[in-house]
Amino acid sequence: MTIAYINRIATSVPPHDVHRAFIDFAETLLPEGTERNLFRRMVRMSAIEHRYSFLQPIAAANGKWNDAAGLYTPGNFPSTARRMEAFERFAPQLARCALNKLALNDEEKRAITHVIVTSCTGLYAPGLDFDTVEHLGLSRSVERTMIGFMGCYAAINALKSAHHVVRSEPHAKILILNLELCTLHMQETANLEQILSFLLFADGCAACLVSANPAGLAIDSFLALQIPATSGLITWRIRELGFDMHLSGQVPAELRRALVEIGSAITRGKNPASIELWAVHPGGRTILDGVEKGLGLSSEALADSRAILAQYGNMSSATVMFVLQQMMRRAQPGQQGCAMSFGPGVTAETMLFHAA
Repeated sequence: MTIAYINRIATSVPPHDVHRAFIDFAETLLPEGTERNLFRRMVRMSAIEHRYSFLQPIAAANGKWNDAAGLYTPGNFPSTARRMEAFERFAPQLARCALNKLALNDEEKRAITHVIVTSCTGLYAPGLDFDTVEHLGLSRSVERTMIGFMGCYAAINALKSAHHVVRSEPHAKILILNLELCTLHMQETANLEQILSFLLFADGCAACLVSANPAGLAIDSFLALQIPATSGLITWRIRELGFDMHLSGQVPAELRRALVEIGSAITRGKNPASIELWAVHPGGRTILDGVEKGLGLSSEALADSRAILAQYGNMSSATVMFVLQQMMRRAQPGQQGCAMSFGPGVTAETMLFHAA
């Protein structure tokens, strides 16, 4: 049976670190006292140091948010149409940066047979799939697939689709692009839980090449597991003023509880401690804590995920690919790994792999 491999991964983020500017702005939305103090405490505990955006923050003496694009004006946050205009402007720039870093040579470009794009933060048509074909000069007959609105676990689904293609067409070469501009969906709100979700999210893009060429990370199997009675804990809906995210504070506890019960299914009966490479989507510090405790992992097992969270925050579907890229740099041949992402459902999308 033909095996699919993630041959290489490239990543990119926009130029502006907005983490500190957002914290200063978010504090102005909360009343003095208990809620603001709780927000400050959660900032200290977030384990996030940097988050990047195409929106360039401009310092303001009153602490109000200002950005060079004029997108977020206090008291007059933008419509969904304006946010999508910004996505159509900035997303291709970020895509081109990641694709250039992937450094495909002319022969590799000619060999690309499929392009798969994931995004849940913006859409337009012709879209990023066409932009990718145009930028790289790929064949006009390349097969294109868009995976939209699946949230943070979409990259695993893209890899699953590529895996199926390679198994049915061994000569296929699949280019995957995971691109999210999460900061285009910030809301002006005094709801602490919603503000805390904005504290996590950032912009980022990953590009990877998947083929039967035995180099990189070999894909072994996939398993999707939906946690019962959790469908309302993560939601993502299009509204008049952008995409409305709900991320319940109950998610980490539910994940921990579920992983105690389904951990053996995820690892296909193996002891989690025997798996050397854990590429867990860093949805937040408490998410990683819940996974670590639910699976009984060592404190070092999720080091790569925690490092990506600290440096970049949660970039939705692109994030697990950042973790896998970091892991590929040090993986030793034969090491076993498990990638895992979470999203609406609540669902855990998992992938077993090994270093080639």
